[in-house]
Amino acid sequence: MTKQIRQLDRVVIRFAGDSGDGMQLTGDRFTSETAQLGNDISTLPNFPAEIRAPAGTLPGVSSFQVHFADYDILTPGDAPNVLVAMNPAALKANLADLPRGADIIVNTDEFTRRNLTKVGYATSPLDDDTLTGYVVHPVALTSMTVGALAEHAVSKKDAERAKNMFALGLLSWMYSRPYESTLRFLERKFAARPELVAANVAAFRAGWNFGETTDSFSVRYEVKPAKMQPGTYRNITGNAALSLGLVAAGVRSGLPVFLGAYPITPASDILHELSKHKRFGVVTMQAEDEIAAVGAALGASYGGALGVTTTSGPGVALKSETISLAVALELPLVIVDVQRAGPSTGMPTKTEQADLNMALHGRHGEAPVAVIAPKSPSDCFHAALEAARIALTYRTPVILLSDNYVANGSEPWLLPDVESLPDLRVEFATAPNGEDGTFLPYLRDPETLARPWAVPGMPGLEHRIGGLEKADKTGDISYDPANHDFMVRTRAARIETIPVPDVEVEDPDGDARVLVLGWGSTYGPIGAACRGLRQRGLSVAQAHLRHVAPMPANLGEVLRSYDRVVIPEMNLGQLAHVIRAKYLVDAIGYNQVRGLPFTAAELETMLEEVLKNV
Repeated sequence: MTKQIRQLDRVVIRFAGDSGDGMQLTGDRFTSETAQLGNDISTLPNFPAEIRAPAGTLPGVSSFQVHFADYDILTPGDAPNVLVAMNPAALKANLADLPRGADIIVNTDEFTRRNLTKVGYATSPLDDDTLTGYVVHPVALTSMTVGALAEHAVSKKDAERAKNMFALGLLSWMYSRPYESTLRFLERKFAARPELVAANVAAFRAGWNFGETTDSFSVRYEVKPAKMQPGTYRNITGNAALSLGLVAAGVRSGLPVFLGAYPITPASDILHELSKHKRFGVVTMQAEDEIAAVGAALGASYGGALGVTTTSGPGVALKSETISLAVALELPLVIVDVQRAGPSTGMPTKTEQADLNMALHGRHGEAPVAVIAPKSPSDCFHAALEAARIALTYRTPVILLSDNYVANGSEPWLLPDVESLPDLRVEFATAPNGEDGTFLPYLRDPETLARPWAVPGMPGLEHRIGGLEKADKTGDISYDPANHDFMVRTRAARIETIPVPDVEVEDPDGDARVLVLGWGSTYGPIGAACRGLRQRGLSVAQAHLRHVAPMPANLGEVLRSYDRVVIPEMNLGQLAHVIRAKYLVDAIGYNQVRGLPFTAAELETMLEEVLKNV
């Protein structure tokens, strides 16, 4: 059968099903195929916090959205063009996100009365007018997969589990994806069980062949490769990029990297990834709790390593006393906070930007630290390097504020030339520095205000550590009021005077009156919204903060040069409060705390209203 081939410039697909249906694996494999073809991609995994919610229920729905295009894209897409729904719960949980005219591929085998009742359907949405306005493709995914594997030596249960590979084969055919890498992946994944390799490969091929031969799909689609900077790329998640950034920091500094971590969603993947890189001098320790993890990391820094600890919001709260100790000891320490929805345990698998206040101020006493926030999954690599640079150069803790959105999302990453990365080598103290031949552990570098880094065991460099206030230069315990005032101000000045790049403003027409200011993961939705407004002839400027503490030196001037400043945040206005207080600029906050990233469409609508009223 000859199928029509239609060219598209972009597509958004969402795979949805039970948490046991393999939707994350399916989406990840489709993304890998798409990356190999050279499309620009952005992904949004979404999964339940429950380890295993009851099958077929709304709380158990897991999904994976992938946006791919023949041009540079900034977000995983606002709404899917295609939904693959493995059961009624997946359909009901995602239907509201679909625009009219979207394609829906449904696994009809799961639309039983029992499964319909679980999610509150009185009648099947396949039989009433619920799906009017959508292009519905009923496919018996489960039974067709079982039939395709009838001659394979696998149980019925294992055959049913392979239905995600049938769906992947069908979608790979529909969008003309290369599939050789998926077949190699299956061979590696099930290498210990050849029968499962054969079964999953057969299921994938059956899905591909079904698309090729059925009347239900008369059109195939092609999305041409995007024009990208020449080089070698790989698809990478934010957590993986951040991990490799820490590995690169160890290589470029010549120091061992020590990670002290306690497993917590969504930061655990960093521990998993770093544990694979022992050959680069990386040591990982899974501690018994968050306090032990940060204590071990600080101890490693005291011993001459790059100490790192990873966590999410609840863990940062537990680590706060030790972070304050690191401020007092003036030692390098990188604290990675992969933010999630709070407070308390909150919604562990959902995203939020609500830890900014804690990062800036969440310690007892005056304990300032540097704060950096990556803007995208691939930017996590460079943000990790920058965090290490500041920590090592200025002998300070640095909080790296990632979040669930960038941590689990993925995009193409241009592999850098290692030699082009910043030189992070440090000089340890090797001899006494006092005029009388003594060692002064708090005698500061006049440019960086950093104190000497003296590792234990060096003769003549013995000095006090601990949380009690230190005397200037000597490091002796001091309760002198004037000394305490001096040390507090000096530690604050060390952070405030760290040179960071000026904030760059994207204002193509040069006549915008409204500036949209973002930080962290809002970069993509803000950029897409501003792009949409400019395409409609509306003038708007965009600026984005990677360094939140200290802030860029030119930020005040930039903010005061616009009539309105709008700050979208996935919190209740934490950066907006800081901007108002620091620069006396009446910033307009646009805030949401739904556990989901902004969509470009909602930001575009909001900004259009602001532009009308300037």
